[in-house]
Formats: sequence, C-alpha cells, structure tokens
Amino acid sequence: MHPSNEQRILLIFTMGIQPKSGEMPSLPLRDGVRKYLQFPSDRTVLILHAKVAQKSYGNEKRFFCPPPCVYLTGPGWKQKKEEIEDLTESSSKVCGYIGLDSTGSSHMETQKLNFEEQEFSCAKALYISDSDKRKHFRLVLKLFFSNGQEIGTFHSKLIKVISKPSQKKQSLKNTDLCISSGSKVSLFNRLRSQTVSTRYLSAEGDIFTASARQWAAFTLQLADDFCSRSQGEFPLREGYIRYGSIVRLICTTTGIALPPLIIRKVAKQSVMLDVDEPVSQLHKCAFQLHGSSGMYLCLSTEKVIQFQASPCPKEANRELLNDSSCWTIIGTETVEYTFSDSLTSIRDPVSPVPLVTALEVSKGFSPHFCLANCGPKHLGYKGGEGCSRAMEAYKDMELLSLAGDHWPI
Repeated sequence: MHPSNEQRILLIFTMGIQPKSGEMPSLPLRDGVRKYLQFPSDRTVLILHAKVAQKSYGNEKRFFCPPPCVYLTGPGWKQKKEEIEDLTESSSKVCGYIGLDSTGSSHMETQKLNFEEQEFSCAKALYISDSDKRKHFRLVLKLFFSNGQEIGTFHSKLIKVISKPSQKKQSLKNTDLCISSGSKVSLFNRLRSQTVSTRYLSAEGDIFTASARQWAAFTLQLADDFCSRSQGEFPLREGYIRYGSIVRLICTTTGIALPPLIIRKVAKQSVMLDVDEPVSQLHKCAFQLHGSSGMYLCLSTEKVIQFQASPCPKEANRELLNDSSCWTIIGTETVEYTFSDSLTSIRDPVSPVPLVTALEVSKGFSPHFCLANCGPKHLGYKGGEGCSRAMEAYKDMELLSLAGDHWPI
C-alpha cells in the first residue's frame, strides 16, 4: 500500500521514522500535517552569486561583481515573525551576515545584510585579498531574528578565484572558464570602468531593465537559424558558447526572453566580427540583434534599447560601439534552501540541512541515497527498516544538493 501525501509529510517531519504496521501517528501530529497541507508555511533562502571572483592585490578592493544576493521567500517568514512578535510583544525582523568561509589563511570580515525594506539584500563590499591563497571558497550566510533566535547557517556553492580575465585566445582544451549552453549568466555594464556606474541586466514583469541594485540570472542557450526564426520554444543545443553564435537570453525569474542575438567579442570599444573562439568568464562582449545590420543591445539609464554601430574606417572586420553597448559576462550559481518548522516547537537552527546528493536503484528496485550535510540530529534519515520505508516516500520530493560529506544509506 502506497503512502498518502499526508503520510509522506508525516514521515518527513518525523525524521524518517515510520510507525509500525497498524499504528497511526498521534492526533496532534496528524492535525498539524493537515494544517500544513492546507496552509503551507515554507520558508525559502535563495543565494545568488557569481561562479568566479577576481582576486584583489595590495590595498585594492575588487568587490565581487555581481554582488552576492539573498532572497527570502515563502509565507513562513511572515508567519514566523508574527509568532515571535506575539511572544515578545515587540517587532521582529530578519537579520543576517555574509562573508567568506574561514578555512583560508586570512580573516575576512562579514557584511551585514538589511532585510528591513524588502525580503532581499545584497553584499556589495565583499572581496578576496591576495594574502588568501585558496583557489576556491564558499560564502557563508548566517540568519537570525532580531530577538536573537538563530535561523541557520547556509553556504553557497564553490566559487573559483581568478587573478584577472584571460586575455589569451581561448580554447576548449581548458574549459574551466568557458561558458556552456544552458548555463546561467549575469551581464553588467560599467561606464568608463567606474564601479559606481555599474548596471546589471535585469527584468521586471515583461520588461528588460538596467538596474544599479538588483541583478538577474539568465539562461544562455545556443540557437540556430531555424530556431531563431521560430516564435515558440526551441530545443536546447549542447556545447560551449563561441563568439559569432546565435544565442537566446532567458530570465530565470520571469521566463521572458530577448530576441535571438549574436554574441560578439569586444576589444577597445569595437566589435570583432570574425572571432569564433569560446566565450570566457568576465569577457567583454556585445549582443547583435540577429538579422539586423549592426544593431546591438544597449542600455540608457534604466532602459534597455538598441544601438546602431558604425563601420570601422580602418578595419572591415570591426564595428564601433559606445560604452553602453559593451557588457561583461559571468557565470552564476543559485543555492536554494526550503524548510518549515510549522509542526514543531523547536528553537534549534535548521542547519545543517540534510541533502540528497545521489540516488541509485539496485536490481531489486530498492533505492539507495547519499546524503550530504548529515549530522547526529539527522540519524533518523539513515539505516534501519523504518528508514527504507521512509525513503520510499521521498521519491516524489524535490531535494537540493550541496557539497559535504556523503553518507551512504
């Protein structure tokens, strides 16, 4: 007999321990599950960040661009704040700090995040100095309520440290910094190389914008002539993005897409029309509207417009652009944590979050999981007959992945 949705939720909230045959869960727990199914109280922590970070040398501070962003979504945040306010008889808000993990040789101060105006905040002053010799690091986010109650500690994905954008001709022999079709990217424009003038390609509703505060992740997909003429969906082409390729940019939040574009390499404010090397992290590029004669994606204050390039009088394989048509491209990552404590009264942090990193099905059709971030308080997830039955209920549940020690089940 397959477990119902209610039983699945019960199994999850009771840490994987299934009642014995014929034994029913307690009445309060069943009532709590029904209430949760009717009025979900999930809380989601969403961390957006770049795949690479440029190292700072000496006294300079190369702040991470785009800046790491944190979004708090879900009805549970409002419910939890109201619950705390009822208990403390004072206003409650979410507070947070974000910084680099502390395994490096140098100490990096954390940056305070402000969630007062909206459930979004970004860290614009994070950097990694040359005294830190790591090749990779993670961001660490700590969240708590203003009354001191800890929410949890959350980690980003690995971020690769680079000294500066590669100026050499790229090849596919080293694909570490290449950008593949279907990956997520951010695009930003910086007038006269001034940090204060940085604007990010973003989207609000069905309109593309240039924002100084919020950035959006875009899925960058390879297209072809047939797909570019189609108004509907088109199949994903695999491979690495090369200059001269026809591409589509699709906002991961709103789902809206720009018209088919040709990605071009930019050098000294001119477009190189005959370059077909792979696109690399932090390269400067331009986006020509496919089928147009020298029309490029451009920003004007907060608007996204088209710019007509001029032919280069000295070189036929180049076109001249303005600053606002030159974009820097960088790969991005997203980490999402969703949790709910509506069926419990615990005050412990939700972290570390136990996460399924792999699923294998044996010949006997018995699922075997690997867990990451699993500690002593999560032992109910591992081993034993009850766990096997509980894991059967997990098959339809979405679980997120994060690096950590793997625990075979």
